[in-house]
Amino acid sequence: MSAPFTPLFIGIPGHAKPLSPEIAGNKAAQLWHMSRLGLAVPPAFVLPATLCTAVNQGEPVALRALEHGLRQGIAALEDVTGRNFGDARAPLLVSVRSGAAQSMPGMLDTILDVGMNATTLHGLIFQTGNPRLAWDCYRRLLQMYAEVVLQAPRTGFEAALAALFHEEGAASEAELDSEALEHLARRFFAMATDMPDDPAAQLLAAAKAVYRSWESPRAREYRRLNKLEHLTGTAVTVQVMVFGNAGRDSGAGVAFSRNPATGAAEFYADYLANAQGEDVVAGRRATGGAGALAAALPEAAQRLEAGARRLEAEFRDVQDIEFTIERGKLFFLQTRAAKCPPRAALRVLVDFVAEGVLSPAEALKRAEKIDLELVRETRFTQPAEAVASAVAAAPGVACGRAAFSSETAKALVEKGDPAILVRHDTATEDVAGFAVASGILTATGGRTAHAAVVARQMGRVCLVGCAALHFTPQGVELAGQKLAEGDWLCLDGEAGEISRGRREIVSELPEAEMAALASWRAKTDAGLFGGEMDA
Repeated sequence: MSAPFTPLFIGIPGHAKPLSPEIAGNKAAQLWHMSRLGLAVPPAFVLPATLCTAVNQGEPVALRALEHGLRQGIAALEDVTGRNFGDARAPLLVSVRSGAAQSMPGMLDTILDVGMNATTLHGLIFQTGNPRLAWDCYRRLLQMYAEVVLQAPRTGFEAALAALFHEEGAASEAELDSEALEHLARRFFAMATDMPDDPAAQLLAAAKAVYRSWESPRAREYRRLNKLEHLTGTAVTVQVMVFGNAGRDSGAGVAFSRNPATGAAEFYADYLANAQGEDVVAGRRATGGAGALAAALPEAAQRLEAGARRLEAEFRDVQDIEFTIERGKLFFLQTRAAKCPPRAALRVLVDFVAEGVLSPAEALKRAEKIDLELVRETRFTQPAEAVASAVAAAPGVACGRAAFSSETAKALVEKGDPAILVRHDTATEDVAGFAVASGILTATGGRTAHAAVVARQMGRVCLVGCAALHFTPQGVELAGQKLAEGDWLCLDGEAGEISRGRREIVSELPEAEMAALASWRAKTDAGLFGGEMDA
């Protein structure tokens, strides 16, 4: 490790140098690209992936470089925003995010609202006139810091939140007022007493924790499953916070330039009003779609859809976009190539050729990465009564024995039975279960949660937000009836329906898409594409 370095910058005047995914991570490289295109991106700085291994091994020179980079980066953010880290009147708050050279949705850690303490709490109230926002940010940092940095279990925080819901008669955080959130923050504070008050100490610990998440079991398993073991580490991006939890004219969500489940050429979004991005991608709350966003904030919705189209044209691929709206202003926080099921990915290629986005030769080259056995369209041979419905997050049909954990799913499959992974919410810790299960069913969550994204990438049928699925101390219930591990379930990812028992499944290749592939290959064999190359 060499001497202290200058961080890489995004959206800071005088720093226009392009960022490479290998050094800055794909997330930061695309943030830089979006900023260059003129899209609204909060200013940020990046600590490179080359520091990851050395920091995790505790090398003194690397740790000094990390501290130097954080000081220099925060100074640059203070200059460009006019706010100060730890200030009592105009506090700067930041997010600390991961980013490998290739996207790993939800597998690495993020910490939001870094810089909150008793001083900046009152400073944020002074700055915004919004005590609810300030207490909400504080309780979020306390929980995320405890879970990510201190590696405290989530259960204590979930119990405190559930107890407050009961006391307040609330169904979600969005229904809690500033006084209730103050009570929640004080409860969380008692469970996160080791979180330092000093914002600089918070930031250093958060950056180390994000680097450390590279070695987590879920991240290792994801790299193994996706043949990404050649990657050497994650970068750390420190970005100015924008607040989707600032009120009814604010929110956060995930959008796709096309439907990622089917490949259809339609704008697709999940949105939560008065929320931060983790509420959406963690999959613990039900979201509204593009229509809900358009009804609430039509101008922001139009800018988002226009931005999605522009990014798709720029990168010539379906884009998966994370965004936040603060008091009506839209900010782009991430874009990446969307993870689509194989059948949807093939449909996109066919449409791209028809639209002139890709040449047939380029599409054929991309098609080499698609497992054609997984593009088959599946359906049940006989109808059956649906006992419940849910939101379809990934298409197809699946039938298997219910498993309430990844370990049970693996055990069932090892015995020769297909498994349906049944969970309260979609957690990325279940990536090993996703890999073996035929389908996934959850009680909560949205179509664009990180785990739903991973399920689509793996070609697994996925239904989320099943209101009839309940996890209680007495066991699991589906539509008022007990559901035991080993019971047979069937999922219909087209209709969003769940049925009990076993059903026969048939599959067939999609004729139109396979005909297009055959045509492209025939023209390639005939030498009709010349020297065209993939982008």
